[in-house]
Amino acid sequence: MAKTKHNKPGDPITIKKYANRRLYNTQTSSYITLDFLAEMTRNDQDFVVVDAKTGEDITHNVLTQIIVDEESSGKQMLPVKFLRQLISMYGNSMQSLMPSYLEASMDNFRKNQKQFQEAVEGALNKNPLGQMAVKNQKQFQEAVENALKASPLAGVFEKALSLGQNDSAEPDDAPEETQSEKDAEIMALKKQLADIQSKIDKLDS
Repeated sequence: MAKTKHNKPGDPITIKKYANRRLYNTQTSSYITLDFLAEMTRNDQDFVVVDAKTGEDITHNVLTQIIVDEESSGKQMLPVKFLRQLISMYGNSMQSLMPSYLEASMDNFRKNQKQFQEAVEGALNKNPLGQMAVKNQKQFQEAVENALKASPLAGVFEKALSLGQNDSAEPDDAPEETQSEKDAEIMALKKQLADIQSKIDKLDS
């Protein structure tokens, strides 16, 4: 009985395809499906599919079948115009150049895609504003409130806010306060603002 040849580290995984169309993974000694092969491809796992009887490399045929199955399942990615153009290249004088051209184009596309993803992730990780953008609204609101509390104008803002809330309250809930008292508080707030502005001007001079 022939022994199964074990792959060396770095070698592609050998998949055997039998006459009954079953696929056998020689690395895990288990039968797999085309869907599993598709997942291996998405995970950049290198493999080669060989005919179990003849040893012929049929990787191209199997990968083509995976594409056909994906397109037939409703996950269509290849436009009709592209398919027409691709078919028209068969028998064309440029056919021999198409494999290397398509391979280089896809390599460049995936490289640019990876660089773009890394650039976006790096910007979000390094930029505080980018990190804030991915937080929820509650966290953002808390950050703003904390910033206001740390401001030298915090007391003035809170006082002004309380006056505005009292003005908009219902008559039954409003505290009994004369107009002259409100005017006095407003004047006091204006004086506080003026004093703070004066201190800021002295710091700048």
